[in-house]
Amino acid sequence: MIKNVLIVDDDQEMLVALQNGFQKYEDTFSVITAENGEEAVEKLKKSTISLIVTDLKMPRMDGFSLLQHVMENFPDIPVIVITGYSTPEMERMAREGGAVSYIAKPFMLDSLARKIMGTLRKESEGGTLHSVSSGIFLQLMEMEQKTCTIRLEDKSSGKKGVLFFSDGELLDARVNDLQGKSAAYEIFSWDKVTISIQNVCPPIANRVNSDLQPLILEASRLKDEADMNEESRKSERDEAEKPARPAASQKTKPVRDPIRRIRTVIDEQVGQRSGLVDVYRDKSWDGNVRQWSKVGSIFATGELQLCYVDRGEATDYIVLPGSDTIVLSVNPKCPRDKIMKVLHKL
Repeated sequence: MIKNVLIVDDDQEMLVALQNGFQKYEDTFSVITAENGEEAVEKLKKSTISLIVTDLKMPRMDGFSLLQHVMENFPDIPVIVITGYSTPEMERMAREGGAVSYIAKPFMLDSLARKIMGTLRKESEGGTLHSVSSGIFLQLMEMEQKTCTIRLEDKSSGKKGVLFFSDGELLDARVNDLQGKSAAYEIFSWDKVTISIQNVCPPIANRVNSDLQPLILEASRLKDEADMNEESRKSERDEAEKPARPAASQKTKPVRDPIRRIRTVIDEQVGQRSGLVDVYRDKSWDGNVRQWSKVGSIFATGELQLCYVDRGEATDYIVLPGSDTIVLSVNPKCPRDKIMKVLHKL
C-alpha cells in the first residue's frame, strides 16, 4: 500500500526540490504538496494522508496552527516539523504540539526520507493483510478486544479509510472528510481490502457509539439499496435503448409462485400447527445473508441454504436466500426442525 505524505511549505522551490528528489522513493510513498496550513487542511479533507511534513513559519496558517488542527481532527497522522529557525524552545513547542520528529534546514534529502520511512513503518507494525473481508476481520478485532488503528484500502475503488479501536470498541472512522458512522458505513461496504494494523490508538472521542455488528449490517443494507438503485437505472436505460418488438403470438406460461408453493407444502406436510404467520419477499435481509455466507466460507461449511433467526421478538424468522430473498415469519413455538427439513427439500 503506497502511503501519501503531505509536505507543507511556503517556499515553492523547496516543494519542487522535495517532490523531485523523493521520486526515487515512489515505491514506498507518494508526495502531495501544500503552500500553507489552510491549503493543507483542504488536502486532508480530500486525500488519505499517512504523514505530514510541515514548515512552522508560513503565512495565513502557520505550522503550529496546523499541528493543533491535526491533533484535534486527525490524531493518528504523525507530523514531522522542518524549519530554518531551529532553537531548543521552538523544538520543545513543536514536540509539545504533537510533532513526532524535528529536522532543521538545511538538511540532506535522504535524512528526511529516512525519518519519513521510519515513521511510516509504524503504521503497519501490527501486520498487513491483503484481499480480506473487512466485516469479518473487524468483528475479530472486537472479539479480541484489540486497541489499534486500522488503515484500509478498498481493492476495487482504491479508496482509503481509517478505523480506531480501543479495547475492541470502535471509537471513530474516517474516509477523507467523512467521520463517525458515515465513514464506518462507507468502509464496511468494501468487499476486499488491504489492511494495515498499528498497535496503538490515539486518545479520541467516541463518535460512533454503536456495537460493530449493527454497523456492518446497516452498511450492507445501504450498499444493497445503492446497488439495487443502480441496477434499476441500468435496466431502465437498457430498456429505453431496445427497439420495439412485435407482440408475441403465443401466451407465455405463468411462472409458479414460490411463496404459494411454500405455503402449500408446509400446510400439507406440517399441518395446522406449523405456526406459520406469513411468507414474503424481503430484500432488506440481503446484507445479513451476505455476512452469514462469508462466515460460512471462512469455516468451509458450504453454501448457505436457509437460516433460522431468533431475535427475541414475538415472531422468529426463517430466511431462504436466492435471487429473491424469501422470509417466513413463524411462532417461536413452531416445530422448527420439521419446517426446516421440509424447506430444505424444496
